[in-house]
Amino acid sequence: MAISFHIIPSFSITLSIFSVFSVLPLSLSQPTVCNGVLVTYRYETGSEISPILYPSDPTHQPYRFVSTLFVRNNGPNKLKNWRVFVGFQHNEILVSANGGVLADGTALPANVGNGTILSGSSVTDLNSAIQTAGDVTQMEVRIDLVGTQFGMRAPAVPMPHSISLANDGYSCLNPSTRGNETDICCIPDLNSNQNSTFDQDFSQLQNGDLSIMYDVTSTYESYYWVQVTISNQNPFGRLDNWNLKWDWMEGEFINSMRGAYPKVIDAGDCIFGDQGNFYRNFDFSKVLSCDRTPTIIDLPLSRTNDTNFGLIPFCCRNGTILSPFMDLRRSKSAFQMQVYKMPPNLNSTHLTPPRNWKINSTVGPDYQCGQPIRVIPNHFPDPSGLPSTTSTVASWQVTCNITRLNSKKPKCCVSFSSFFNDSIIPCNTCACGCGNNNASNSNNVCSATEPPLLLPSEALLVPFDNRTRMAKEFASLKSRDVPNPLPCGDNCGVSINWHLLSDFRDGWTSRITLFNWGESDIADWYAAAELDKAMPGFEKVYSIDGKALPNANTTLFLQGLPGKNYLIAERNGSNPRKDPPVPGTQQSVISFTKKQTQGIEVSQGDGFPTKVYFNGEECSLPTMLPRDNSNAQKSADYLSKISISIYVLILISSFRDRFIFRS
Repeated sequence: MAISFHIIPSFSITLSIFSVFSVLPLSLSQPTVCNGVLVTYRYETGSEISPILYPSDPTHQPYRFVSTLFVRNNGPNKLKNWRVFVGFQHNEILVSANGGVLADGTALPANVGNGTILSGSSVTDLNSAIQTAGDVTQMEVRIDLVGTQFGMRAPAVPMPHSISLANDGYSCLNPSTRGNETDICCIPDLNSNQNSTFDQDFSQLQNGDLSIMYDVTSTYESYYWVQVTISNQNPFGRLDNWNLKWDWMEGEFINSMRGAYPKVIDAGDCIFGDQGNFYRNFDFSKVLSCDRTPTIIDLPLSRTNDTNFGLIPFCCRNGTILSPFMDLRRSKSAFQMQVYKMPPNLNSTHLTPPRNWKINSTVGPDYQCGQPIRVIPNHFPDPSGLPSTTSTVASWQVTCNITRLNSKKPKCCVSFSSFFNDSIIPCNTCACGCGNNNASNSNNVCSATEPPLLLPSEALLVPFDNRTRMAKEFASLKSRDVPNPLPCGDNCGVSINWHLLSDFRDGWTSRITLFNWGESDIADWYAAAELDKAMPGFEKVYSIDGKALPNANTTLFLQGLPGKNYLIAERNGSNPRKDPPVPGTQQSVISFTKKQTQGIEVSQGDGFPTKVYFNGEECSLPTMLPRDNSNAQKSADYLSKISISIYVLILISSFRDRFIFRS
């Protein structure tokens, strides 16, 4: 058998020889030759850096490390959008990754001490030896890693605890470690549906909470036109005033746009940069953005039919993307832009999407986006109105998923109440943060740790600042202790009260009330409540639009009726001099049957939601439920009757004894 060698750097020669000839110690599953994807991590060198803490504090002493990651496709098929997990374990900070990027879009430097997934920056796909006649340069990618690790002083080697191929449809065998090098062979999993792909040149569309399509519609030697479409795929998701960012990787700049606009219009980086040197006769006065990381914002509704900036389907909605379950037509935003390229990429077939995508908004959850993957070209309806579709030149998909940071406070909270208890369990103390509560101000001292005071029902319509007197009087009436200092408020702009209204043999009812304590109306609001055991018995919502969420038989979805989709802002009372402000409210009764929920314990907790969402964000829930005192009261009454009977018997016995003694 003839074997061809290529003149390549020495490290690659070593890897090539190893991948074909090296005989590894036999283990349960490690083969002598890897006929899949071979992943190798090699620690190259390291050195002590400032500050010098050793030997007084060896754990926190920082060290520079330089490592190399190799990914080689030895399998029969093309490896698309390679992704490799590196299990860093020494509080590493990755400073640079030449040839790669973090797959979740995090910019470098980044903390990777709990492990991270790397993907390709310029080389995202790896061809097979069969497709390239064994051309290693098309089969393999090298990532040069530089970073900081802590506590691992030479001669110790700061190796990751594990490495693996993170692509779906692959399973990895046992790793092999020799000193400063670890490698692992990953082969296609025959039991995975990922291997039954329709086209080896493209990846399958991914599922996520948010999908961003980057569709190149036309291409020329020095520029191309692209349509970017943001689609909300999560029924709880929502964005208002969205901001979209990415990183250009090859010196591109935005010349013109329709349907959206850069937040900052500036051509300075082009005029005084490489772009200005190359495009010497170009009119940069009309260029929109030369920023390597531009921020794109949506246009207002008034620009929808603007012949210069609008007339793009799904554009110009003031940055609002609704839940697809609420309004499918308004669950997307789209815009087009003209992108100019730089040498050596002046070729109509050289198309590279930007990387490190980020999206956020003033309302809704936070998202973490992956890197773009090449998918089968998208199709759009023919703009002339003919019954045909037009294929894009090339398409990429960016998938984003909701991430909930522990440090981020909710923007809404929930209170509980019931027909069997006259005490309202209010929103948690500092549910949405402690705001401007200042413990150094003796006139406004409050406790961020004390639980909230139980309230009478009439206090729900009163702002927190006006509840103190009512809460104290109610506590005194109920003989409850009042802490000093008092608990802080919830500081939420929106609160929701869930009231258990009735509970009878064949069914039960609840009432939901939404309060807007903010200064602005909330348009197109929606809410969702997870009722783990009660939803199979859901019947009807009366005053607002409510229905069970498809494919989630535990969730009730609520929104305003047509013409009543505004939750109006807080307003002054009828007499502002003495009456407190009044929140905007919407309210409805919800009915349930017990026919499909046999054994449900409504008053014991099954009648209260386990999660509540408002406009895509999860709300803070109370830590306790209303207590049903009816049984306790019956027991108390019974004991009281027994006590009275015993007391009467004692009196009779005493009277009889006295009468006998005198006789």
